[in-house]
Amino acid sequence: MENILIKVLDFTEYPDVRYIEQDENSGEQFYYDVVKPNYEKAISENKILLVDLDNTAGYASSFLDEAFGNLVYDFEYKNIISHLKIKSEQEPDWEEIILNEILPSWKKKYEKGNPRKEVK
Repeated sequence: MENILIKVLDFTEYPDVRYIEQDENSGEQFYYDVVKPNYEKAISENKILLVDLDNTAGYASSFLDEAFGNLVYDFEYKNIISHLKIKSEQEPDWEEIILNEILPSWKKKYEKGNPRKEVK
C-alpha cells in the first residue's frame, strides 16, 4: 500500500498544548487541519497515512494525545490501525505510545460513551 506522508514540521516546529484555545500550534489544531483530512484521503484512496514526527523542538504528550486520539471518534478503530503509521527516528518510542497506548485509551473512552471536547 502506498503512503500519504505528512510531517509535523510542516505544521509547526514547536508543537505545543492540547487545545485550540490554548495555542494555534495545538494537537487539536493539527488534528483538524492536517491529520483528519489526510487520513480521510488515505482511507478513500486505500493508502496509509504516514506521520513523520521528526525535526521538531519536541512534544508534550498532550499534543500527541489530542492529535491522534481524536481519530477514534471520527473513524472505525480497525481502520485506524491499518491505515496509520507513525515514524520517528529521533524518538522511536512515540510510535508505540501512539499506537499502543493513546489510541487504545481513547477507544475505551469512546466505548464508555465519554464525549470528546467540542471544537468551537
